[in-house]
Amino acid sequence: MEKTLYMKVDDKSISKYVLFSGDPFRVERLIKYLDNPKHIAFAREFNTYTGTYQGIEITITSTGIGGPSAAIAMEEMYNAGMEVAVRMGTVMGLQPDLLGKFIIPKKALRHEGTSFTYVDDSLEAEASPILVECMNQAVLNKGMEYDNGLNCTLDGFYSQMKESRLSKKLGFNINNTFTELKEEGVAGIDMETSVILTLGKLMEIEACTISMTTVLQNLSTVLQGKSREQSEEDLCLAALDGIVLYHKRSE
Repeated sequence: MEKTLYMKVDDKSISKYVLFSGDPFRVERLIKYLDNPKHIAFAREFNTYTGTYQGIEITITSTGIGGPSAAIAMEEMYNAGMEVAVRMGTVMGLQPDLLGKFIIPKKALRHEGTSFTYVDDSLEAEASPILVECMNQAVLNKGMEYDNGLNCTLDGFYSQMKESRLSKKLGFNINNTFTELKEEGVAGIDMETSVILTLGKLMEIEACTISMTTVLQNLSTVLQGKSREQSEEDLCLAALDGIVLYHKRSE
């Protein structure tokens, strides 16, 4: 096949296991855990490597921020043969006891627009149960805690998740968003998960998200310094270990 339009990958350069990070520079942190990582491409916001982890070939790539670019990444990796998609990233927690903990949602509310360009609201954004189980176990193996609570994916960071000069000028009350979502039982909010899960179901592949809660609503509390650095390391290793557990179960 020809290389894909944006990510510049093909079916010879990627694994069936693809680990997605929002931040292209977190990919550089991840590859230190891979054996023989090969840099495939860094095009636009998409930074891609393929290597092995505990003997299993894994592709690591980035999506940038938000649903539209996450959908492009999913589409192009699927075109190149992806069978398992795991999004790892950070998430804004809506409960104070979630800071520094993993959120591995079983479902996500589709409060973004991208997934609706594919399918109406009759399709729920649901994670692969077996992948969720494997990620849960990977976190427990590290002696850490997780929550399988509901995710909500939004489009507007400065209009829905973090107060800004413009949101104040326009009279937006960001706290109303948080209040409504907490009433619906939402544990954490981000800008990609429901797109990843919806497309995963349409593609009939296994997909899930594993996230670290690094901030609380409206960035009222933020993990910083060594705690933030350690949380990033824990996130990277848990996501990789979860893929290994899945691989062993599916052999």
